[in-house]
Amino acid sequence: MALTVSDVERFEASRHRLEALAYRLLGSASEAEDAVQETFLRWQAADVERIEVPEAWLTKVLTNLCLNQLTSARARRETYVGQWLPEPLLAGDPMLGPAETAEQRESVSLAVLALLERLSPGERAVYVLREAFGYAHREIAAILDITEDASQQTLHRARKHVARGRARTQVDEAAARRIVEEFLTAATSGRTEPLVRLLTQDAVSIGDGGGKVPARAKAFEGARAVATFLRGLFKPGKAKRALTGGPAEIHATTANGDPAVVAVVHGRVIGIMCLEVTPEGLAGFRNQVNPDKLERATRRWAATDHGEPLVRAF
Repeated sequence: MALTVSDVERFEASRHRLEALAYRLLGSASEAEDAVQETFLRWQAADVERIEVPEAWLTKVLTNLCLNQLTSARARRETYVGQWLPEPLLAGDPMLGPAETAEQRESVSLAVLALLERLSPGERAVYVLREAFGYAHREIAAILDITEDASQQTLHRARKHVARGRARTQVDEAAARRIVEEFLTAATSGRTEPLVRLLTQDAVSIGDGGGKVPARAKAFEGARAVATFLRGLFKPGKAKRALTGGPAEIHATTANGDPAVVAVVHGRVIGIMCLEVTPEGLAGFRNQVNPDKLERATRRWAATDHGEPLVRAF
C-alpha cells in the first residue's frame, strides 16, 4: 500500500528519536541510519491505517531490528582488527538524542556505550529504553515481548554492569574547552611530566583504527605509559603529515557529551579523541581514527561553525 504524504510525515516526525535510539543500541551512526531506513521500509509495507499508536509500533520494529543486528555484530567484532570503539558524534548532532537528565547524558557517553558492549542484547535494549528514553516497564515489556518483572530484573542487572565503570564528571561546553586547552598545552609541551600531572594513576588510552589507520591493538595503561604515548602522538613530524595527508588542525569541542580533541586535514575529520573526566583527573582517552567511523563527523564539521583551531599543525 502506497504511503500518503501524512503517513510519511508521521514517520519523519519520529526519525530523530529512532536514530538516537538505534545509535545507543548499536554504537554506530551508519548502522543506526540503516536500521531506521529498514524501519521505514517496514512502515511502507504495513497497513498503516490499522496501526493505533505509530510511535509504539515504530519503536518496537526498530528495537527488534537492532537486537538482530547486535547478535550479528558480536560475531563481526570478534574478527575486528584491533580495538573496537563506538562511533563518536560531535556536539549538536541530533542522533545524540535527549539530554535533559543526567541519565540521558550518561547513556550516550563513549564510556557507557563501551560498557554496554558487555551486556547481552536484551539487557542493552532494556537499559537504553528505560534510562535514555524513559519508557515504563509496561511499555518495554510490550516492545520486547517479555513480562514487566523480567524487564525490571533485566534493568537491575544492566545497571550493575554499567555502575562498575568510573563515575564521570559532567562538564558544560565552556568547561570542556578549558579542559582540552589545558590538555593540549601539556601534550604539545614535548615533556611527559605536565601530562602525568593531569592523569589519574590508572589512566587508559584506547585507539580504534579498524585496520585502516595504525592504532595499537592493546590499550596503554597507567599514567606514565599514557603520557608517553600522548606526548609522541602530538609531536610534529614529516612522516606523520604524510600519513594524515597533510598538516592537521586541532580543535576543541565535545563529542558524546565529553571534552574532545578533533583533528582535521583539509576539512576532513581524521581523528576524534574523547577525554573521560573524573574528579581525580583525566582517566580515559578514546581515540577514533577509523575513517569509516568519522564520515558523519566530517559531514557535521563541514556544516557547522567551529572557530579557529587551537593548534594549526602537527
